[in-house]
Amino acid sequence: MITYDRFQLDNGLTVLVHEDDSTPMVAVNILYKVGSRDESPQKTGFAHLFEHLMFGGSLNIPDFDSPLQWAGGDSNAFTNNDITNFYVTIPAENLETVFWLESDRMMSLNFSPDSLETQRKVVLEEFKETCLNQPYGDVWHHISSLAYEVHPYGWPTIGKIPKHIEDATLDDVKEFFFRFYRPNNAVLVVAGRTNAEEVRQLAEKWFGDIPAGKAKERLLPQEPKQAIFKHSNKIADVPMNAIYMAFHVPERTHPDYYAINLLSDILCHGYSSRLYRRLLKEQQLFSDIDCYITGSIDPGLFIIEGKPLASMEAAKIAIWKEIEALKDELIPPQELEMYKNKNESSLTFTEANILYKAMNLAYFEMIGDADRINREVELYQAVSVFDIQRVAKEYLTADNCSELFYIAKSKNEQNVTI
Repeated sequence: MITYDRFQLDNGLTVLVHEDDSTPMVAVNILYKVGSRDESPQKTGFAHLFEHLMFGGSLNIPDFDSPLQWAGGDSNAFTNNDITNFYVTIPAENLETVFWLESDRMMSLNFSPDSLETQRKVVLEEFKETCLNQPYGDVWHHISSLAYEVHPYGWPTIGKIPKHIEDATLDDVKEFFFRFYRPNNAVLVVAGRTNAEEVRQLAEKWFGDIPAGKAKERLLPQEPKQAIFKHSNKIADVPMNAIYMAFHVPERTHPDYYAINLLSDILCHGYSSRLYRRLLKEQQLFSDIDCYITGSIDPGLFIIEGKPLASMEAAKIAIWKEIEALKDELIPPQELEMYKNKNESSLTFTEANILYKAMNLAYFEMIGDADRINREVELYQAVSVFDIQRVAKEYLTADNCSELFYIAKSKNEQNVTI
């Protein structure tokens, strides 16, 4: 049971505190409710750019990392479709250092041309390294644009094209910052050797005078239900062919999320999973195969991906055979129980770490229910073999599938059937 106190400042900043005296450290997590889904289609990659800009210094602190390191702290951040998340671990006696640093960059980020140019170069280099120059690096550009017609999940977090970041101006950056990086659009969580009163005082002292931004409701275009099978080929200079199958599934807060997540584990999570055991080990149709869900705030995707050793058509048929088997017969209860137990072990492990607790509390608070962190195991345990069969039938269908064949230039085209 993860206990926590919750309060809100007058400017709208939501604060959660979890006390844990078993560690001499504290973890501080600030989640901003902004991701690539909040970008303009003509200005993508901005959320990711801001992840970098936030480390470029602020009005009173030209270098974020140095004072943090002097205080024994360590920081990092990540951006995805839905959120931008910054986190720090530091000895408890130096907690105020984090409040000083985080509040200063929330209040007055450095908007100098030099800072923008420096971080622009970093982001563009990352785009080249991870997307343009790496085999299969641009695959998510193709999957997301194929699967989504109107929703901004149709482009990846790093952005559609480098030009959007190349053309970003200081005015663009300032507008984005003051729209999203406001206290009323953030969740602050502190976990570790502290208490609610200490955190309340520090929050009021350092964040209390930061003005709130304009109230913002995330009204995004709703993706229409897919009603027809989609297919696309991408020919590229890669070592071998790859197949990707994307199925639309509900959002993270939907009751079916837990059954769908377990279904992805049953199909391909670990050596005992069906696709790995049957298609990779036994039939040797693949050199690599995986399955996962995006777990996003809005309806997301259930992805099956693999690198076939056989023809693309044979690989596709084999995957569909395993999917149909899950629809035709109930899985053995002991098979489902194994994956439930694995999931519980993973959740228990994360609950032992103050940083993971801080991050998860922030995330669940953001989606509207911080106490869900204490019900995750129960919700997974409630999934039945009938639920697994039902969600397989409902979501893993041909007319709900967007299929990408990523074809190696060196492969004979007779091995690719469209």
